[in-house]
Amino acid sequence: MRWRGRRGSSNIEDRRGMGASGAGGVGIVGMLAILAVGYFFGIDISPVVQGLDQGRPQENRTITREEQEWGEFVSVVLADTEEVWAPVLPEQAGIPYQEPRLVLFSGVVQSACGGASSAMGPFYCPGDQRVYLDTDFFDMMASRMGAGGDFAFAYVIAHEVGHHVQNLTGTLGEVNSLRSRLGEREANQISVLTELQADCYAGIWARQAQQRFGTLEAGDLEEAMGAAEAVGDDVIQSNAGRTPVPDSFTHGSAAQRQEWLMRGFNSGDMAQCDTFSAAGI
Repeated sequence: MRWRGRRGSSNIEDRRGMGASGAGGVGIVGMLAILAVGYFFGIDISPVVQGLDQGRPQENRTITREEQEWGEFVSVVLADTEEVWAPVLPEQAGIPYQEPRLVLFSGVVQSACGGASSAMGPFYCPGDQRVYLDTDFFDMMASRMGAGGDFAFAYVIAHEVGHHVQNLTGTLGEVNSLRSRLGEREANQISVLTELQADCYAGIWARQAQQRFGTLEAGDLEEAMGAAEAVGDDVIQSNAGRTPVPDSFTHGSAAQRQEWLMRGFNSGDMAQCDTFSAAGI
């Protein structure tokens, strides 16, 4: 992925050097909030990260050179999403684009959606219109999930920004209202459709990034497809030694996530990302 030397976004909040009090340390109540955030908005990777430190108090510290580079990378990817969605959302949905902020954190963080832990993966909080990301997640994608590569990491960011687009269009509000009236199985299905639409929006971003900035290099799209596979519910459950149970899926199978990512990439059209109509809802 060609990203070095490019414009970075000013919508970055870097909290990685903050201690537990600044990041929002969590206890039992906070952990419940973590689970709720992961269930509704994030990539629930807790089955494959059991045993990791999930919120030990931290001292204020100086971020490392590697973390600084991660911050630069994230800033460029976020800037690309801004430049893509600023024209696309008005043109295709008749809605002005409002840029989200992206919070970089280490270990634990406090958001308008409650306390959250890096073990839950990146997430978007509609309450404050912020994407939350611990860049250690990228290292885990590469080492534990077999889904490394800068474009794979960019896909993760674009997916969370896709949730922001859903918030701006009103989809997230409708989804949450609908889910509250449904049983667990039906609510899970709605969650899957929401996540797959965010994947499709990430595909639109990838297409536009290539057309506008020449971002893609050989193998980049395969990296994104590998990441979409790695975060499929069936793959996550299998890697945790469990038999995949489709009724429990909240983000979609690997095949579904890859399919909708490519649908967005191939079409570049938000209308082709209507996962709800495709499911007859």
